Amino acid sequence: MRIISLNVWGGMLHAPLMDYLVEADADIYCLQEVPRAPSSRSEWLSYRDHGVELQQRANLFDEIRAALPGHDGVFCPTARGELFDGEASCWQEFGLATFVRNSLPVIGQAMDFVHGSFSPQGFGPHPRSRNAHCVRLFDYEAGRSLSVAQIHGLRDIAGKGDTPARAAQAAAFKALIERVWRPDEPLVVCGDFNLLPGSATFETLGTLGLEDLITSRGHRDTRTSFYKKEGRFADYLLVTAEVDVKRFDVVRTPEVSDHCPLLLEF
Repeated sequence: MRIISLNVWGGMLHAPLMDYLVEADADIYCLQEVPRAPSSRSEWLSYRDHGVELQQRANLFDEIRAALPGHDGVFCPTARGELFDGEASCWQEFGLATFVRNSLPVIGQAMDFVHGSFSPQGFGPHPRSRNAHCVRLFDYEAGRSLSVAQIHGLRDIAGKGDTPARAAQAAAFKALIERVWRPDEPLVVCGDFNLLPGSATFETLGTLGLEDLITSRGHRDTRTSFYKKEGRFADYLLVTAEVDVKRFDVVRTPEVSDHCPLLLEF
């Protein structure tokens, strides 16, 4: 079983990203910062916010779905905001996407907000709404069920330290997982947590028997050369003892985002 977790950065590095996702041939892709704008007539849109302008791939979810025909995809938007095609505005949804190889039946799932609620008329002020998605699958080859959950943790402009909002987010994420996962089965939890190592969030998730593979295996950060700020931890992957880890990598090359892909084989 191969799982990839990756913040795709809105598809900013589109060509290498698409090549990597296809060549990686993962069974499950847990992706964050995925955009979708069905009404867009252009391949790229501009995100503008308080003097910051970033290019976003207009319909990245649909492009990934087309590139992975052997997978079933679920799009989980957190908000719909205005981007720009030149000077013309265009609505775009933004959120999580989970792709599961269609030989692995999804036998249970839950998606809900862990901070805030769906924002249909704009992305809103920071910290913006966040959701999480958990799927329970049956692995015919192994003859067992397992669960995989992902999150894109809230971004606080004050930094990545613990806050009451992050404590509430952790409790909500744990509760979401418990709605789907069976405690005697393997559990993988991943995503862009927007947290530093040592956060109380990991204590909350630790009550489910989860161990973080980033810090426990000595990885120095999870960001690529495209990320220029301090605090280079963001992405994490956690497993329970039932997951027999064969390989775990923070993939440094190719660079397909300002985040590194996390790759787990078990």
